[in-house]
Amino acid sequence: MSAPDWAKPLLHLADRLDAILPPVYPDIDWATTWAASWHGFSDQHGGLEPLAKPSPYSFDDLLAMDRQKSAFRANAQLFLKGWPFNHVLLWGARGTGKSTLVRALLTELAPRGLRLIEVTKNELHQLPRIVRGLAQQPYHFVLFCDDLSFESGDTGYQALKSVLEGSLAQMPENLMVIATSNRRHLVPEHGSDNAGSRWEDSELHMSDAVEEKIALADRFGLAISFYQYSAEDYLAICKAAYHKIAEQIGQPLPAFDDRMSVEAQRFATQRGGRGGRIAHQFARDWIGRYLAEQLI
Repeated sequence: MSAPDWAKPLLHLADRLDAILPPVYPDIDWATTWAASWHGFSDQHGGLEPLAKPSPYSFDDLLAMDRQKSAFRANAQLFLKGWPFNHVLLWGARGTGKSTLVRALLTELAPRGLRLIEVTKNELHQLPRIVRGLAQQPYHFVLFCDDLSFESGDTGYQALKSVLEGSLAQMPENLMVIATSNRRHLVPEHGSDNAGSRWEDSELHMSDAVEEKIALADRFGLAISFYQYSAEDYLAICKAAYHKIAEQIGQPLPAFDDRMSVEAQRFATQRGGRGGRIAHQFARDWIGRYLAEQLI
């Protein structure tokens, strides 16, 4: 049934208002929601949007990172118990499992009350609004900032510094910040930053520029480093990814042999690194090509 002529201008106006008014975000039911992301419509409007339950990752699936897993899990256990813990910075080479480690943590601890809120770098200034009200929730929250880095002249990191440490408002005890980055200090470091450094009585005093840049990373009490895998570890991850995909698709595949190992190493060389992400990409690429050949 079409609207009467007198109502059509009002409907047109309503359509235009829908396009400019901020969206309405429903309250999160944390009993059934494991993860959410913050969407800011403006400095005054925004909200948390539930995310679909992420694909399950197990710590057992993450190879060649026993040191990182041990420190990361131990700190999270302290957090859930309400004991002293540290905010976490996972830094290092790209594609080495930093973000996957966080997903594995959510898979393992969500049944025990861990929840995750994903925040992008551009929304960090909204952190005070995001954390408001979380202290009253019967859950433990991880504020997750993935692939975090700041360019020269970018002052967005000040909000994160304030939330981590330095603000007069106490941070809720049920809130932990986890960030991943390819940079140890999250910000670019240039030789010119050392121009103001000086020696006094055999002691090196860093310039204000250097001190400012390392101040943010220092607020993460637990910094875990990641490096490119050795050739042996890389091949072990390739094999594990290959067998897992084979189980998922339920198709008979040839054994992972020396010829495939050579192809895997060549694949890594072409992409400039031996990371877990590249290992999984190789497994999917090889299996995809193999199955396509069977259909010809």
